[in-house]
Amino acid sequence: MEEVLRKCSSLKGVKQIHGHMCKRGLDTDRLVLGKLLVHCAIVMSDSLHYALRLFHQFPNPDTFMHNTLIRALSLSQTPLLSLHPFIQLRRQPTLSPDSFSFAFALKAVANSRHLTPGIQLHSLAVCHGFDVHIFVGTTLISMYAECGDSSSARRVFDQMSEPNVVAWNAVVTAAFRCGDVVAARDLFRRMPLRNLTSWNSMLSGFAKAGDLGFARRLFSEMPLRDEVSWSTMIVGFAHNGSFHEAFRFFRTLLCEGVQPNEVGLTGVLSACAQAGAFEFAKILHGFVEKAGFLYVGSVNNSLIDTYSKCGNVAMARLVFQNMPVARSIVSWTSIIAGLAMHGCGEEAIQLFRDMEESGVRPDGITFISLLYACSHSGLVEDGCVFFSKMKSMYGIEPTIEHYGCMVDLYGRAARLQKAYEFICEMPVSPNAIIWRTLLGACSIHGNIEMAELVKARLAEMDPDNSGDHVLLSNVYAIAGKWKDVATIRRMMNEHSMKKTPGWSMIEIDKVIYAFVAGEKPNKVTEEAHEKLREIMLRLRAEAGYAPQLRSVLHDIEEEEKEDSVSKHSEKLAAAFGIAKLPKGRVIKIVKNLRVCGDCHTVMKLISKVYQVEIILRDRSRFHSFKDGFCSCRDYW
Repeated sequence: MEEVLRKCSSLKGVKQIHGHMCKRGLDTDRLVLGKLLVHCAIVMSDSLHYALRLFHQFPNPDTFMHNTLIRALSLSQTPLLSLHPFIQLRRQPTLSPDSFSFAFALKAVANSRHLTPGIQLHSLAVCHGFDVHIFVGTTLISMYAECGDSSSARRVFDQMSEPNVVAWNAVVTAAFRCGDVVAARDLFRRMPLRNLTSWNSMLSGFAKAGDLGFARRLFSEMPLRDEVSWSTMIVGFAHNGSFHEAFRFFRTLLCEGVQPNEVGLTGVLSACAQAGAFEFAKILHGFVEKAGFLYVGSVNNSLIDTYSKCGNVAMARLVFQNMPVARSIVSWTSIIAGLAMHGCGEEAIQLFRDMEESGVRPDGITFISLLYACSHSGLVEDGCVFFSKMKSMYGIEPTIEHYGCMVDLYGRAARLQKAYEFICEMPVSPNAIIWRTLLGACSIHGNIEMAELVKARLAEMDPDNSGDHVLLSNVYAIAGKWKDVATIRRMMNEHSMKKTPGWSMIEIDKVIYAFVAGEKPNKVTEEAHEKLREIMLRLRAEAGYAPQLRSVLHDIEEEEKEDSVSKHSEKLAAAFGIAKLPKGRVIKIVKNLRVCGDCHTVMKLISKVYQVEIILRDRSRFHSFKDGFCSCRDYW
């Protein structure tokens, strides 16, 4: 029986086994049915509904069966439903919950982050005498931490008579989860016994807190490391923007003969995606194939995301089409998001329809990507249809992110009044991001009246946000209202508001070069400036280029150096690429902020005069410049 179940991977197979059991009279055998229940509820990912039917049809299910369902539901999308079989178990006159019942139910509360039922379960655990059980006590610590109650988590730990290393690890993790780094460090110092999990918990905590210096020190002090240790450091560096360090750690991991796990691979692929390191991503892809990781769904999804963000949506399509494992909702959403970034709205919509036909049900994140695709391709009517379909057909309640996509959809299409009315009619209270999206659209289209109205709303919600002041000053600059621009600039100086510096990165021979606005000169930047001067002279002579001086103020929040559009970081990166890359190679640039109008024009002219293709990723989307034209059709 166990061997047959182990080989079964489909619901159809489970039903056949169940039918065979019924014929042989084994459907009333608690042991046999218990194993089938575990397989449906825990082992297989899509058979929980069948496990529930099995459970309800079995006369007098025992504690083990109740626990199986509690555990399965705790790991589902609706974890609090696991409290139903727990309550049912307590109502049985001949049964009572055991330590596993409490631990699984507490895990469900932790996953749902609802503190009230957690407190009730804690009280019940005390009544049943399980509060002193090390397994239950450890789960209580984790539950309180996930619900943000650090004092209760610590109290449970302090009441343990002899906490083991698992309990110590749980309370350290709880301290990190609640943002108390000092307490975590103190607890780690006091631990009577540390295992590998203890060290990895500290690494993870400090990496997530952004203290990579201390994490690196811990890593060097570790008596033993495993693939989790390496992966934690790689992911930590990637998430904190230290791409070079993420790449270096991955190379060192391979040199030391450690086999990376899927977390480490997805972490370093994430670093490639953020840095636009296409060449390094291709090397990783080769490693993934040789090491057999193509049969891991999450790695395929990371490859799709990485290629999309590295500017090669064709490769992302190939990975998606050739996946040797079943495409999950994440796979479909990743490729739709990739197409959206590249302005391929119609293709993204077609893929969404293909996904529907394949039987994969879209979720809220899929619709965010789909609405994003419509927004960046000017497909306003399609976006409205999908926004309506999301709720009417799939029962997905729109979140603030979906409303933000709709505001962006109307705003980019210059339907600013419609966007304003949409915000005012939202059933949920608009946050600062919603209003800021509309303010950005006002900045793009130069609508002073609407911009002032929206800025007044933002002033009530987030008065010290420098970006809002700059966006309004952009509108005034476009209209030539220099006195208003000066007033805003003066106010920003008085309140010490700092603008976000612009940076751009380019990969040359597998090395990432970064150009930051206003940075001190060095050998690389001097070479870039020299080449850029040559380029600008040629553009003026051969293409009639004239700087868009309004862009200096139109985009001042996106560059630390405000005195000249010629010093924008993406221009320097493009110039460095022309100087260093062989003729015929595509120049790929990643920028952290929205590309300004002047830089957009310059990239088009460079692509025509120098006969080169430039792919530039800004914070909104991809721009592919070729033969004097951009893939965005000047709609971004």
